[in-house]
Amino acid sequence: MTQRNLWLRAVGFMLATLLLAVACAWLLFGRGRSPVQTDLLAMLPATERNPLAEVAAQRLAHANGNRVILLAANKDDEQAKAAARELGQLLAKDKVFASVTAELPPFDLQQLFAPYLQHRFSLLTEADRQALAQPGYDPRQALAQHINEPFVTGVGTRLQDDPFGWLQHWLEQQPWSRSPLLPEDNLLTAHRDDGSYVLVTATLSGSAYDDGIQRRALAVLDQAEHSIEHDHPGTRVLRTGALFYAATARGDAERDVHRVGLISTLGIALLLLLVFRSPRPLLLAFLSTAIGIVAATTVSVLVFGQIYLLTLVFGAALLGEAVDYSIQYLTARANAGSNWNPGQGLRQVRPALLLALGTSLLGYALLGLVPFPALRQMACFAMVGMVVACLSVFFLLPALLQTPAKPLTHVSVRGALVLQSAISRCVAGRRGILLGAMSLLLALPGWLQMHHDDDVHLLISPPSTLVAQEKQIRDVTGLGNSTQFYLVQGANEEQVLQREEALEQRLQAMTDAGQLQGWVGLAGMVPSLQRQQANQALIAPLFAQAGRTHQWLHEAGFRDADIDRLLQAWPGTPLHLQAWLKTPAATPFRYLWMGDEASGGAASLVLPQGDASNTALQQAAANLPGVTLVDKAAGVSQLFGRYRRYASLWLLAAVLLIVPVFGWRYGWRSMPSVLAPPVLGIGFTLAVLGYLHHALTLFHWMALMLVLGVGANYAVFLREGEPHVTHRPGAMYASVLLSAATALLSFGLLAFSSMPALQDFGLTLLLGIGFTALLVPASTASRISLS
Repeated sequence: MTQRNLWLRAVGFMLATLLLAVACAWLLFGRGRSPVQTDLLAMLPATERNPLAEVAAQRLAHANGNRVILLAANKDDEQAKAAARELGQLLAKDKVFASVTAELPPFDLQQLFAPYLQHRFSLLTEADRQALAQPGYDPRQALAQHINEPFVTGVGTRLQDDPFGWLQHWLEQQPWSRSPLLPEDNLLTAHRDDGSYVLVTATLSGSAYDDGIQRRALAVLDQAEHSIEHDHPGTRVLRTGALFYAATARGDAERDVHRVGLISTLGIALLLLLVFRSPRPLLLAFLSTAIGIVAATTVSVLVFGQIYLLTLVFGAALLGEAVDYSIQYLTARANAGSNWNPGQGLRQVRPALLLALGTSLLGYALLGLVPFPALRQMACFAMVGMVVACLSVFFLLPALLQTPAKPLTHVSVRGALVLQSAISRCVAGRRGILLGAMSLLLALPGWLQMHHDDDVHLLISPPSTLVAQEKQIRDVTGLGNSTQFYLVQGANEEQVLQREEALEQRLQAMTDAGQLQGWVGLAGMVPSLQRQQANQALIAPLFAQAGRTHQWLHEAGFRDADIDRLLQAWPGTPLHLQAWLKTPAATPFRYLWMGDEASGGAASLVLPQGDASNTALQQAAANLPGVTLVDKAAGVSQLFGRYRRYASLWLLAAVLLIVPVFGWRYGWRSMPSVLAPPVLGIGFTLAVLGYLHHALTLFHWMALMLVLGVGANYAVFLREGEPHVTHRPGAMYASVLLSAATALLSFGLLAFSSMPALQDFGLTLLLGIGFTALLVPASTASRISLS
């Protein structure tokens, strides 16, 4: 290949790279919003067979996604209320919050619930229903009992409007009546032994997952909290909301990217300088890798529309593998000495690079088969980055590396030769068989101790302070949504409400047994028309004999005008769901109604409250038509478990796919020795994880896929390169060790990531790559001498 052709190819490649860089910059910074996705829910796969269940899970998760919940807590009630007022005023001054609610506008609770009076004869609690259905029911006793009940301080009905107390009993069972938060001095306040807690809520003006919104909102909140604690000594501000989790996740990911990227970059730079003794190979190796990462980022954002936190950190670690292709070409140049020819050098390394690229792509392609958006994006990112980094070696480096280079340092080559010779001697003949048997015996106890844990919560590790504050806020206020809910579907809203009522009977039994704290559902607030008609039928006998009822009420002390008004109100009107959804009382619960989103039907959500087991909740929905328990976390965990069980088969399939390729390239007799290092590296890695009592997850097995691909690369590099460096034994293994060291400096650092999933990934790669690099000399057919 002529020098002119080399430069033409290089210029064309650089123009394409420039276009990629411009596209990448525009995607990241030119669209007015960051494509970095900090919503952890978005990284999770779809788990429900029912599409509406997935819609409901997303809807429920984001129902309060842009809302911030704060509690001003102080032992002194006045201080807590004053702090809450000031906190609301401070937050309302900044436009990052679309609305802030601390003080409530003055209103009359009686007026808020007065509309229920026209439906009073249709609304009965289960206890009143059962009492009215009894043959010996005595209305006069119920009347006397209600007249003598203690004075109601909360939401109460007037005695003359509800003499038997049926509506009062029904109102007392509504969610707004059971809330620990009560309006005091126009503030929602809860009292506990350790003091008063006053609620302040705020709604962001944008998405909680937007970087700019996060930074502004947190700055305002931190400044306001500092001011509150200064002005009102003893006050604590508790906080929860998606904003805080998203900001923490983003911050952790940024620190991981900076740490992994900085340490791996510095470490790789130092290694390349020590081995090649020139800054030029260092700069070209990083250029090749940077082009691959830019291309990977651009394609990932184009394909997925966003880039996940896992992918960002993983991309920083990709540096150590992408640089391998450059290292092999640079090594070929260093070993050629004065006989260096860039075209000939390219032809020398091309088979090894293509074979190595193929094995790596195989591992990442299998990773992309998992229906997990984050893993698929990581696979896409890696595959594009690997391909482009390899193409840069083919199209760019030959033009930039025309002149000969210094040979590899004598220390690196000599050290690699000593290690290679020692390992070759250990694995040769009977000594190798004995050592192999001993290694398997040592590994066996570790394999026997392997166990698995598929809990999706291992994917993330939110700060304990945030988790503790959220739990305390839930305990104090009762606010907050669970990841578990029931999806109730029917042909129309009436059927949905009837099915909810059947479910609620079972949930009530669980509540009575102490298995559940309660639930929130629409049927408890708006009974089905069938239930309302049945309620009226139970009350009807009292109004069928109006004269007798009039006499009872008159004897109890009611005025005739009030009695006549009550009798004339019978039978009232039924309460319709659509009309109720438009009332102020329905505002906090509208998200429970899914409307007609289901094809040809309707649906609603029922939220169980408490810590009931998934099994108990499943039993509550058993054999109820149209009722499905949706547990996003459990569903993802089950999916992880299923694919984790498949992973060993995928790994075996990957090995079987490599076998014919290596058999064709190196011969069937030599194929086992070339494949042995990565396979044994995987086996020893699993043994160490067993000894460490490390619960295996899907991420461990996905990392083992990459160990197979990367380990096979090292065997290929050594096998393909040694015939070209017979004049300098050890030089090829030195380049393999250099590649392994760069991978360990990048992928291995993931073991110290703040994300548990990446910790599993990094630890597995750290062990697997380390074992494989040490075992690679076993793949060479001939003995190595120290001469």
